[in-house]
Amino acid sequence: MPMQMPQAILFDLDGTLVDTAPDLANATNALRAHHGLAPLPYNVIRSQVSNGGSALVTLALGLDTASIEHTLAREFLLDSYEQAVAVHSRVFSPLDGWLKEWHADQRPWGIVTNKPRRYTLPLLEALALQPGALLCADDLSVKKPAPEPLWEAARRLGVEPEQCWYIGDHVRDVQAAVAAGMTAVAVGYGYISEGDDYQQWPADLWFEECGALVDALRAF
Repeated sequence: MPMQMPQAILFDLDGTLVDTAPDLANATNALRAHHGLAPLPYNVIRSQVSNGGSALVTLALGLDTASIEHTLAREFLLDSYEQAVAVHSRVFSPLDGWLKEWHADQRPWGIVTNKPRRYTLPLLEALALQPGALLCADDLSVKKPAPEPLWEAARRLGVEPEQCWYIGDHVRDVQAAVAAGMTAVAVGYGYISEGDDYQQWPADLWFEECGALVDALRAF
């Protein structure tokens, strides 16, 4: 389909804009070590990062999410992550170079993430990222796949939802973008669970590699 020029670009954070998996994997394996278990392979952990801390606890220890043990383990994992939130995390290349150009041209962009502000703000500060709009999991009463965080990001940027691209690496990102009336962009380089085909998500555009996404963005 022909691509219309977006007035603003909105990103999911983990697995779309920033590769946070190395630091989350370290926190996950710190939890395993705390329980006397050997580390899990990085790729096994990476595929679960977009599913959040509870999923990482289940992966690490196999605990039922309703148990007190799971709650305590999640607190341990997140505390470990908070202490080293941006040691190895980096903006995906070549998205990092494009973002500097877009920002230098004073063109609007933002981040809508299901990550709490507690972890998002120090990560963005460490990476010197200054989005014009930032919506985190704890900013509104609902989060993705609900469209409200995307609508609020567009409002803060001063653009209409239909003038935005929303880019993400999880089906809930695509669902949120569709519900918000934005151009839904799915990327395959992020944290895709095994057996999940991102090209089957109801997006408007799909990009397997980050470089292909950047080529499309540079067309504008």
